[in-house]
Amino acid sequence: MTPAMSDRAFLSIGEVLDLLKAEFPDVTISKIRFLESQGLIDPERTPSGYRKFYEADVERLRWILRQQRENFLPLKVIKDRLVTEGDLVIEADADPVVIDDAPED
Repeated sequence: MTPAMSDRAFLSIGEVLDLLKAEFPDVTISKIRFLESQGLIDPERTPSGYRKFYEADVERLRWILRQQRENFLPLKVIKDRLVTEGDLVIEADADPVVIDDAPED
C-alpha cells in the first residue's frame, strides 16, 4: 500500500499524478482524464463526482503508460489487449517482486 493510501483505501487524481510523476514526468491530470474518456481506465466516483483510484487502478494506469512509452503502442491496441486479456496482461507484465529473506551481515 502506498503512503498516501494509508488513511483511506483510495487516491484522488492529484495523488495518483504525484505517485506517477517520478516514472512518467510528462503525465498530467488531463492525460489521466483523457485515458478515462477513451475507456482505458474506469475509476469509481464518490457521490459528489470525485474519482477514487484504488491500487489496481494505479497499476492499470502505470501499465498503460509503460506500453505507450516503451512499446510505442497506440491507445487502440492497448485497449484491445485490455479487453481481450483483461488484467492478466497487466499481471504478466508486472515487475517481479523479489523478497530477500537472507539475514544481513
